[in-house]
Amino acid sequence: MLAIGVAVGMLAMLTLLPALMVTFPRGVFWPYRPAYGSAEPATRGLWARAGWAIAPRPRLVWVTTAVILGILALGLTGLKASGLTNAQSFRGAQPDSVIGEAILAAHFPAGAGEPVIVIGSPSAAAPLRAAFAATPGITHVPPPVIRAGYAYLQGTLTAPPDSQAAYATIDRARARVHVVPGAHALVGGATASSLDAARASTRDNRLLIPLILAVVLVILMILLRTMVAPLILIATVVLSFAAALGVSAFFFTHVFGFGGADTFFPLYVFLFLVALGIDYNIFLMTRVREEAHRRDARHGAITGLAATGGVITSAGFVLAGTFAVLATLKSTTFAEIGFAVALGILLDTIVVRSVLVTALNLDIGRRMWWPSKLARIPDPAPAQLGQERAGALVAAVPAPPVGAGTSPER
Repeated sequence: MLAIGVAVGMLAMLTLLPALMVTFPRGVFWPYRPAYGSAEPATRGLWARAGWAIAPRPRLVWVTTAVILGILALGLTGLKASGLTNAQSFRGAQPDSVIGEAILAAHFPAGAGEPVIVIGSPSAAAPLRAAFAATPGITHVPPPVIRAGYAYLQGTLTAPPDSQAAYATIDRARARVHVVPGAHALVGGATASSLDAARASTRDNRLLIPLILAVVLVILMILLRTMVAPLILIATVVLSFAAALGVSAFFFTHVFGFGGADTFFPLYVFLFLVALGIDYNIFLMTRVREEAHRRDARHGAITGLAATGGVITSAGFVLAGTFAVLATLKSTTFAEIGFAVALGILLDTIVVRSVLVTALNLDIGRRMWWPSKLARIPDPAPAQLGQERAGALVAAVPAPPVGAGTSPER
C-alpha cells in the first residue's frame, strides 16, 4: 500500500506539477518573482557560508562530527526493544482494559485471563497433559477435551502473560510437549503468539536491514555512476540512524520513563530514516555532481550545499513536525516512533547531510567519484579553497573614500 502511494505521488509530480508550473510560470513563486539577471542564489546565504567555512579544514570537521555521532550512538546499549507489556503500551491515564487486568491479577493467578493452549493427538492426551502440567510456570491444567480429532488442553500461567517470565514458560512448555511420543503437539495462545511475533521481528531486522542497504547502495551506484560515494553515503546514513536511536533510547529511559520498545521499533525507524536520508543524499549529491562537471569536485561540493541546503533543511523541518505529531498519541509505540524519526530527520538534515557529507566531499575531493570521469578532473587543495575565500572576502570590502583620515598619496 505504501509503495503504491509513493508511485501515485511520483506520477503526480512528473505530470501535474510540471503542467501547473508551465501554466503559471513565475507566479507560483509569489510574492517573490525571479527575473532574468537575478543573482545566482547558490553564491550567497547561510549554506554557502557554511560550505566555505568547512572548506579549509574538512578532515577536522568530518572526524569531529563522526566522533560526536558515534558517542551519541552509544545510547543504543540502553535500548530495550524486547516488547512492551499491556500496561506499558499506553501513556498517561491507563484504559479500562489495563486496570481490569491489574484487578484480575490481584485476586487470581496472573495469567488467568490468557491461558496457554495446547493441542495434540487424542491418543497421547494423557501423557500430553502430564508433560504440560509438569512445566514450571504452568498451573491448573484441566482434563483434555477431545473434539474434531484433536486433544485440547489449557493451562494457567503463574506469571503475567505479557512478561519475559511468561515467554520463558512458553519455551519450556514447547520443549516438554514436543517430546511426547505421537502427540504432534502445538503450543499457542496470546502469550505464545506475542513471543512468535517478537522472534519474527528479530529475524526481519537481521534480514531486511542489510537487504535495504544493499538495494539502496545499488541505486546510488547507478544514479551517481561511482562506487566510492555510495559506500560513504551508506555509512553516513547508518551512523545517523545509530545516533538517532541512541539519543532516543536515552530519552525513553531517563526522561520519558518508558518501559521499553516494541521489537519492530528499530526496523520501522530504520525504514523511515534510511528512505528519507537517501532522498536527501540523492538531492545533494546529484547537484554536487552537476557542479563538479562545470568546475571540479571540491567547488561542486560547496555550490551543491549552497544550492540544496535550504531546501533539504526546510523539508527536514516539515517532515520532523509531521512525525512529531505521533508523539502526542497515547500509544507508547507510536510516540516512540514519532520521537525517534523526528529527531533522526533533524539530525540528518542539519548535521549529517549538510556538515558531515559536505566535509567528506571536500576532503576526498575528486576521488569521491572514482571510477567516473570526474575522478580525473583536477581540483584545488582545501588550503587553496581557504585562500580563495579569503581573497574573495578582501575583494568584496569597499575601499575607504579619499580623505577619510589619509591623504591620496599615502
